[in-house]
This record gives sequence, structure tokens and C-alpha cells, in this order.
Amino acid sequence: MTTRCILITGAGSGIGAGIADELARAGHHIVVTDMALDNAEATAQAIRTAGGSAEALALDVTSGASIETALAALSRPVDVLVNNAGLQHVSPLEAFPMAKWDLLVQVMLVGVARLTQALLPGMRERGFGRIVNIGSIHSLVASRYKSAYVAAKHGLLGFSKVIALETADTDITINTICPTYVKTPLVDKQIADQARTNDIPESQVISEIMLKPMPKGVFIGFDELAGITAFLISPPARNITGHTIEVDGGWTVQ
Repeated sequence: MTTRCILITGAGSGIGAGIADELARAGHHIVVTDMALDNAEATAQAIRTAGGSAEALALDVTSGASIETALAALSRPVDVLVNNAGLQHVSPLEAFPMAKWDLLVQVMLVGVARLTQALLPGMRERGFGRIVNIGSIHSLVASRYKSAYVAAKHGLLGFSKVIALETADTDITINTICPTYVKTPLVDKQIADQARTNDIPESQVISEIMLKPMPKGVFIGFDELAGITAFLISPPARNITGHTIEVDGGWTVQ
């Protein structure tokens, strides 16, 4: 196995931290980034304590200056970018604050483009790069009260296809992993928000809104997302680019 330097955004908790931990166990060097440096450092320290290699950086993907500062502080060039940073807000559009709507799109779509743009020249120069976007089932289908999130995640698919074409002349690939619900603090908050917005108990949100559309009916695990990422950055996947990998328990085959 070739070890890589992997930069993961939003890795201070949730999916990002889970992927970081799993890929570190495989021997890769992890650049753990998060808006909150303390959270990033906690993830990196846990990796180092377990015998892995990691560094932590504060990174706000909505800020070009923050990206420039973070990349200047790297200990080594980035081989793999995992665009994972995200947030959620559940509200009918009529009551959705536009500032919040814009923030979600800035983090999960514009921020992805901004950071990818910053790292692509180095990948081209070295003749290798892998970009993995963490999309969502909501890159493919919609849910009520999530207009900003669904719009941003749908946009990732189109973005990936364009960049796949623009990087086809070198050994760079870009793909989007689209899981259904992963049990994270973000999803826990969604459960509470959905319960309030739909006026139902939280247990009913899990059974009737989140897991009911999935024939397999279970939450997705960090190990699944990390394993798929590991495959996408491996030599056998060098010609897989611009694709959408659905991890949905059968949701979209119905």
C-alpha cells in the first residue's frame, strides 16, 4: 500500500473524525482540519495516541484567507482531499433565514470548489491527486425542510463531473460518496429538529423519516465510508472519476 497525505475537512467530529481514524489505522498521514482547532487537535491527538500520524489545522472553507494560511502550515503536500465539512438547518423555506441558507451553500458547495481550486495545482505538478466529496442521499433525492442542504449536495454531483473532465489529462480523480444517515452529532440534532418541525416524537423520526426509506433499515457506519474512500484512492480505482457512489441501503433502487 502507498501511504498518502490525506486532508479531511470538518474532521473535528462526526463523519470526518470517523474517516480520519479509519484511514490513519491504514497507515496514511491525516491532516485533520476543522473550524474549531481544539476539535481538530482532539481528533489528531487520538490518532497519534493510537500510533498513527496526524496533524491538526484550523480551516474555514468559506474563507480564502483561512485556506491560504492552513495550506502554508502543512507539513507535507496533500495527495488526497476529502471534502466533508457540513452543517444542517431544518426549516420550511418561508421561515428559512437567507443568511443561514447562504452559509450552508458556502460551506458545502462553494467551499468545496474553493479548497479544490487551491489544491489542484499541486496535485497537477506532482502528477497525482484524489478528491473525495462526502455527499449525501440528499445529493440524489429531496426531503422537506432541507432546501439549502439538498441544493448544495445536489450541486456536488455536477461539480464532480465537471472537475473529472477538467482533470482527465492527468492522474487525478474526483468522486462523491452519497450515504444515507450516519449516526453523528449532526444527525442527532436533525432528529430533534425534525421532531419539532413535524410535531412527532424523536423515535418516530428515526423509524419513519430516516430509516423507513432504506430496505436495509440501518444507519451507515464510519468504516463503510472510510473503506470506500480507501478504495477510491487506491490504484484499482484510477479510472473511476466523476462518479456517484450510493451507500443507501437500497433507498434509490425502489
